[in-house]
Amino acid sequence: MPPIIRPYRPSDLDAIYDICVRTGAAGGDARGQHSSDRLLGDIWAVPYVTAEPQHAHVLDDGDGNAVGYVLGTADTAAFVKWYRAEWLPATEGRYPADDPRDEHMLELHHDPERMLIPELADHPAHLHIDLLPEWQGKKLGRGLMAAFIDGLRAAGVSRVHLGMAPQNQGAYAFYRRLGFRDIEVPEAGALYLGRDTSPI
Repeated sequence: MPPIIRPYRPSDLDAIYDICVRTGAAGGDARGQHSSDRLLGDIWAVPYVTAEPQHAHVLDDGDGNAVGYVLGTADTAAFVKWYRAEWLPATEGRYPADDPRDEHMLELHHDPERMLIPELADHPAHLHIDLLPEWQGKKLGRGLMAAFIDGLRAAGVSRVHLGMAPQNQGAYAFYRRLGFRDIEVPEAGALYLGRDTSPI
């Protein structure tokens, strides 16, 4: 069967972790860089499918296997509150506090309020999109993004933003083609882009 875009389902969870770590080094493979290959997923992917599965979509290879995803939140401020109240307790003790390989990521994990950036306040939703390398460049990411944007629009959300590593120029070009435009965030380590939720 050809690949399809479908809603996330709980049986995709291990694949979500795998996709996240295999694209977690500015789009490259981050396996082996931390004490567990699940750490990145517990920060950048799994909290979203846990809190808002209705906004998660996967690229299915046609045999039931998730090989890409788009996920996020319709309301960043509400998500930050949930992360603090629910996700941090749920993941407490999962990773060693004294492993230097994890130090930076655990700082991010324990500071969900870092997502509350004033310059992004009028783009209340945000997203993460990742595809395994062999599925990139096939115009499948566009369909994932369209599914996510359509879901936001149906939920009454007018704008969305994303953050990305500045060195990932392929991703930047992809977002620009989909109508995302730069949002100036002074002294940010990441690039931020946003768009409205009109159809892609």
